[in-house]
Amino acid sequence: MAPTSTASRRVLVVNQYAKPLAEAGGTRHVELFGRLSGWDYTIIAGDLDNYSRTRNYQPDPRFVRVWSPGYSGNNHRRVLNWLGYSMAALLAGLRQPRPDVVYASSPHILAPVAGWLLARLRRARFVLEIRDLWPESMVSTGYLRSGSRTHRLLTALESWLYRRADRIVVVAGGWRGYLRDRGVDPAKVCWVSNSAEPSDFVPRPDRYAPLRDRVPVAGRLVVYAGAHGPANGLDLLLDAAAELPEHTFLLIGDGLDKARLVERARTQGLTNVHFLGTVPKRELAGIIGGADVGVHVLTNAEIFRLGASPNKLYDYLAAGLPVVTNCPDEPTEIVHTTGAGIAVEPADIVPGLRKLLDEDTATLRAMGERGRRYIEDHRSRTVMAARLQRLLDEVRPPVQ
Repeated sequence: MAPTSTASRRVLVVNQYAKPLAEAGGTRHVELFGRLSGWDYTIIAGDLDNYSRTRNYQPDPRFVRVWSPGYSGNNHRRVLNWLGYSMAALLAGLRQPRPDVVYASSPHILAPVAGWLLARLRRARFVLEIRDLWPESMVSTGYLRSGSRTHRLLTALESWLYRRADRIVVVAGGWRGYLRDRGVDPAKVCWVSNSAEPSDFVPRPDRYAPLRDRVPVAGRLVVYAGAHGPANGLDLLLDAAAELPEHTFLLIGDGLDKARLVERARTQGLTNVHFLGTVPKRELAGIIGGADVGVHVLTNAEIFRLGASPNKLYDYLAAGLPVVTNCPDEPTEIVHTTGAGIAVEPADIVPGLRKLLDEDTATLRAMGERGRRYIEDHRSRTVMAARLQRLLDEVRPPVQ
């Protein structure tokens, strides 16, 4: 049962990569927790942007920024970055007013460890949120060898966290089976998907320069907005641009692979490909609807067959864009169910895009409208915040 007191309770959110709406990146937590009633929240985030490697942040009263070491690749320095953030987040959490709940989010796995210790020290409940299946995602994308000593250690740490969490939140419904196989009680698990709010995605040419004013456009405008990393499979999108030169491709964002992708487009003479840097979430919501098609693409990795909950897919749908996705499980099911675009096998982005781009404008608009209605009814921030509200209200305060 939910508590009967009307006094506000406190939740401390531990997420290294959380961002306010004024910045580019992951705004999941400020959007969800900002919609709760009866809860005050503070987000402890890292001060180093994961993509640009800059430390230039706008102040936000809901955020506490903590320093973490810099890094430039997937090596030991990145591990030091995770360790540095986790230790700093623990110390920062000890200086905050005592929370009723510590809500710690992956990736990475060390942030939830700091969250658990903080909950113990502050006599608070511990909610573990899984936004990436660690360490399996590292194995699937080639960063960690299955069965290695490090893999066994991280797997043991993963199971340890599952046992100690009062509740577990997953962003992908397909992960419930994975957790059940790891011995987690299904009653302990709650699904709170990534999501988007359609009312936020109204084009705002009065405030932001439209996409078509930022790059030269011929044919239809195909947009990708998100991370430019090894897991994102953006070479497949450049392959599509090479085969569909009559259309324009715009990639928005940053990441470890961006410089290489820019160079590939230059050397191949892909003049129909354009790149923009990271765009603050408010601005992105006001401009993305100016495209004709949104592309959700990932590399062909086994981990994505266990489940996925891609923000960029929901953003496209909320903006009324027809979409192409090459991600199995939930994304494919959503696109098939709604008729909001085309879902293809991981390597088939090119034929999928060709088929969608050959549709007439009225058909594309109808697809986009179906996608927007689906998000409004099933995957909006408002719908998902209500799920989170129920979960937090049901977490009983610890006995003092």
